[in-house]
Amino acid sequence: MAELALKSHRFRAEREADWRRLESLLARVEKGGARRLSKDELVQMPALYRQALSSLSVARAISLDHQLVAYLENLCSRAYFFVYGVRSRPLERVGDFFVREWPLAVQRLWRETLISAALFVIGAAVAYVLVQRDAEWFYSFIPRGLAEGRDPTASVQTLRATLYQKLDGHEALSFFATFLFTHNAQVSLFAFALGFALCVPTAVLVLMNGASFGALMAVFVHRGLGLNLFGWLMIHGVTELSAVTLAGAAGFHIGWAVCFPGERRRVDAAAEASRPAAAVMGGVVVMLVVAGLLEGFARQLVQNDIARLSVAAATAVFWGSYLYWPRRKVGA
Repeated sequence: MAELALKSHRFRAEREADWRRLESLLARVEKGGARRLSKDELVQMPALYRQALSSLSVARAISLDHQLVAYLENLCSRAYFFVYGVRSRPLERVGDFFVREWPLAVQRLWRETLISAALFVIGAAVAYVLVQRDAEWFYSFIPRGLAEGRDPTASVQTLRATLYQKLDGHEALSFFATFLFTHNAQVSLFAFALGFALCVPTAVLVLMNGASFGALMAVFVHRGLGLNLFGWLMIHGVTELSAVTLAGAAGFHIGWAVCFPGERRRVDAAAEASRPAAAVMGGVVVMLVVAGLLEGFARQLVQNDIARLSVAAATAVFWGSYLYWPRRKVGA
């Protein structure tokens, strides 16, 4: 035991100065960030970390006292997070999410996005044709209590009045934005969350959301108000429907990984697929908030069809450019 204590004392004496130096630098970093260190000290940190890691390896190999090993383990752990960890500030992380992480995740899921958009269009087309042939099909896609005067029994005047009624800002926000924002938020979250079930629930949700759109369009087109409804919907619908489509794509991405995991375990495949899907869903929440604001205010404040279509076109150009503009990947 005396020999072991002597060996431990000699080992510590030869290296302790570097450990203390590393500990002192880490204490300053943890209090005020990396900006508290000079350029020379920043350069020293990786070298001191490697020396401490080497000391820990030796200490474990020759079975030195447990207190010394525990001290070195703690020191190396703290140094590791400085040398290799993410040191960006919260605002920098938020900025990186919007500038790079979210758009790159959306671009990665372009195949799933096309599938989700195609299912929406198919649902809308099928519902449109069915309602045009038999108006009773309308209630299969939109419950009677939710039609709100926009069903096949409404007159042209009634339908037109629903497109151009003027509400004050508070009423618009509380009625339109709250109801429809909640509905589409639920569709988006369920489309994403249920993707793991072999993509089937996600596909059904996207199809039914498209069918609701197609059924409503059929009623207004039959009354000669198709373009009017399209402008009324798309002033916020470009953002809202894009969000639902992306949520469906995120669900498909996870579901596809579960169906075809390759050589990985299904759990591991789903976990890997969830990273870009979660980034997409973070952006979907932002899009739904924007859609809610457009729905609650802009749709009622802007009463001109051309102006509504112009806003819709502007949002389409904005989201398309923002999400799909080529970006250099980190480390590329």
